Amino acid sequence: MLGFQPYETFQLLIETGGIDRTNTLLVAACDAYARRGRATQAETDQFFALAARLFPAAAPSARAKAAAALGRSESLSAELEELVVANVGEDLSEFMVAAPRLSEATMLKVISTSDVPGAAAIARRSDLTNVVLAKLFQMNSRKVYRALATNTSIATRGPYLAALARSAQMDHQVAWSLAARDDFDAALLAPAFFDLNESDRIKVIRAFSMRATPEAPIKKTLEQLSVATDELTRALMKLFAENRRPEVTKLLHQITGLDEVRCGQISHDTSGAALFVVLRAFGCSAYDGLKVLIHATSHDEDRSQALSTFSKLFESVSVDATAYLMSAWRGEVNLLDLGKPEYRPFAETRRSAAAAAAQSPNEQVDKTIEALSRIGIRKAG
Repeated sequence: MLGFQPYETFQLLIETGGIDRTNTLLVAACDAYARRGRATQAETDQFFALAARLFPAAAPSARAKAAAALGRSESLSAELEELVVANVGEDLSEFMVAAPRLSEATMLKVISTSDVPGAAAIARRSDLTNVVLAKLFQMNSRKVYRALATNTSIATRGPYLAALARSAQMDHQVAWSLAARDDFDAALLAPAFFDLNESDRIKVIRAFSMRATPEAPIKKTLEQLSVATDELTRALMKLFAENRRPEVTKLLHQITGLDEVRCGQISHDTSGAALFVVLRAFGCSAYDGLKVLIHATSHDEDRSQALSTFSKLFESVSVDATAYLMSAWRGEVNLLDLGKPEYRPFAETRRSAAAAAAQSPNEQVDKTIEALSRIGIRKAG
């Protein structure tokens, strides 16, 4: 086989040559088998008979090196996979990721040993069966869930969707990975909103555009508060213009019912995304809301594009939707309800999208800035 002497010759060398020769033969045989490419069933059977005798007789370091070489083969039978898994040692995770094919039995065996690094490596593969996926999702491991969150071959629906959404609430890395996926409903990341970066926070808000939502528990609180929108915007503009963010925190705590820590995050969020949600939930229009956001957001760079984005969001995201988003921050809603047919995202037609793109993106922003200069309000530095 493979240009070597007959099996009996190898056996004789093993018995008379000592461990050093056994180590050399094992590594050479595994490397030659891997390089051969596709092997016939007879060749695979003959090689397994040889390898099964060589591996136990070799030194640990040689077994690991030989298993790593063998793991690159395109013709691994279930028995050869078992040899690799049993002997590859620290390279097990790399083998689990890189192997061209893995049998379901091998994957399940690794998972059954509660080998977290090995299971996390399996979770990154694109050839997972439903049985293997079910076992992976049953593991209580951040490493495994982080790997699952990056695996775009896993369809995010049903119980898998629910499991990933719950994991995102507890692990910011899972939330980051899911936010980067185009096939994941970003609205389900609402509880992890404050763990996301600026662009991903906008992505979560956009997921509520033109979208009906279930009744938000916080909506009753907002309706009971006698807060006039114009009074609210004037107060916030003044506080942000004077950089009195601790006082903004107290004000938000009083009028929203959110805890003070969360209100502190909102008031110190210089991207403006969190503040937008609050302003829209109180019914602010683009004109009034942008006047506040101009003062609240960072002035270290040109913010016209960001303000233009918020201007569009004021038009496309409803008051009810932002109230629902705030309720999600407080853990008062079951976000999986958003998967029901009546609450699924609104799919814009290409024609309407093109019409929206044809409008001047900065028109509303320019009007707001012009109005501010006209009434003499100083922009915060």
